[in-house]
Amino acid sequence: MLVLDELGYLPIDKTGADLLFQIVSQRYERGSTVITTNRVYRKWSEIFNNDATLTSAVLDRLLHHAETIVIEGKSFRMKDANPDS
Repeated sequence: MLVLDELGYLPIDKTGADLLFQIVSQRYERGSTVITTNRVYRKWSEIFNNDATLTSAVLDRLLHHAETIVIEGKSFRMKDANPDS
């Protein structure tokens, strides 16, 4: 199983986007992949160096057999934050 946590937290340059596509493509229908992100699918091209073609190819492979779980609400990390700070 491959786990990619917080995809999109940092931008991915062209080389990184191409390499990530290769990983996703090679794993397609062969291995489980879990991705966490706070980005909606329509904004994923921003993650992949604004390459709409590459983004479409990645999403096509990832979403073919995917289960998408959307979690909404306040951040768990902020539950103990001081509201006055």
